[in-house]
Amino acid sequence: MMRNQEDTNRTISENVRIYCRDTHVVPARKRGEKQITIRAGDIHKELGFKNRLPLICSALGTELFNKMANVKRISIEGPVIGANTRFTFQLL
Repeated sequence: MMRNQEDTNRTISENVRIYCRDTHVVPARKRGEKQITIRAGDIHKELGFKNRLPLICSALGTELFNKMANVKRISIEGPVIGANTRFTFQLL
C-alpha cells in the first residue's frame, strides 16, 4: 500500500484498520445493516498486498479496530490466519 503525506506516521496495521472502517463498516452502517463480515483475503486483494494475511488478521482481531470502527466482534471463523478468515462484527 502506498503511503501518502497524510498517513506517513501511521503503521500498515493502522492503515488496514482505517481502510476496513471506511470502505466496509461505514457503507454497511449507511445501508442500515446490523452486522458485517469481512474476509481477510478480500482486504488483502483490495489493498494489493503480498504475504500480509497475518497483518490483516492481526489488525482486524484487535480491540483497537472494535473501538475505532464502533463495532463489536461477534465471531472469527475459518483458519486463525488465512485468506478465508472471516471476522463478523455487530455495528454499534
